Amino acid sequence: MIRETVYFEGRVQGVGFRVTTTRVAKAHDVAGFVKNLPDGRVQLVAEGGAAAVRDFVDAVQTAMAGGIVNLECHRGVGTGEFGSPGAEDAFRVVV
Repeated sequence: MIRETVYFEGRVQGVGFRVTTTRVAKAHDVAGFVKNLPDGRVQLVAEGGAAAVRDFVDAVQTAMAGGIVNLECHRGVGTGEFGSPGAEDAFRVVV
């Protein structure tokens, strides 16, 4: 299991980014969260198999392409702290 932390920059707050990301997560075997940051970026943390996480991040990028101007990715080892990837409550919005 891997963990990918992604920071999205651009017009990513106030445009349904978190809701869209949560919807996209339901189609992928991932666990984690998405949240707005005070500096205007959105942080996404996803855990799961390498292919599932990569496909998920790609799908979010595609869905929100009109607002993203930059992203920064950091890959590490998954911890399992968000539950089983793909479980109904495994991916959530953090306020």
